[in-house]
Amino acid sequence: MYLYRNSSMSLEEYFQVREKSEEILEYIDGFVYMSPSPSTKHQRVSSKLQIKFGNFLVSSNCEVFSAPYDIELKNDNIEGTKIVVPDISIICDKTGFTDARYVGIPKLIVEILSPSNQSHDLVTKLNLYMDYGVKEYWIINPMLETITVYTLNDEEMYEQHDIKKETGEITSKVLNDFRVDLKNIFED
Repeated sequence: MYLYRNSSMSLEEYFQVREKSEEILEYIDGFVYMSPSPSTKHQRVSSKLQIKFGNFLVSSNCEVFSAPYDIELKNDNIEGTKIVVPDISIICDKTGFTDARYVGIPKLIVEILSPSNQSHDLVTKLNLYMDYGVKEYWIINPMLETITVYTLNDEEMYEQHDIKKETGEITSKVLNDFRVDLKNIFED
């Protein structure tokens, strides 16, 4: 993740920049972050996981969305505007949909690491998603072939629910009976 520019900008400026740009841009409290273009492995992992989530959610009231799709995090107890573009979002509350983006809190968010965005996803977004109440956060590292799952506990803090490297099944606490074999996700 790179800062789009070294100074802050208003939300109105951000929307003007977004209209003219093909870049994936996120807005967090006045600062705009630009995502790098995803690698081939990143896209393969994202596609495979999106299909798995989509097939699992067919008969539910939840939907899966993949990047680029804007999520404006909304929590009445938190000030400021945060617009993020997760790699994958699972949204079950339909009231937040607008023509341009989703305003609210997804049930589950997946971020797939790239060499240049690791600290942003591992620190900034982890804390952001936890503070806003995203029930489950998956961090996928395609370089190491690992998936780490964080779930909100009773104190509204993330605790590591599951971690797997290269082989085995990863599960979700918020999507009952959802499981995925890492071998299927990471193989080319």
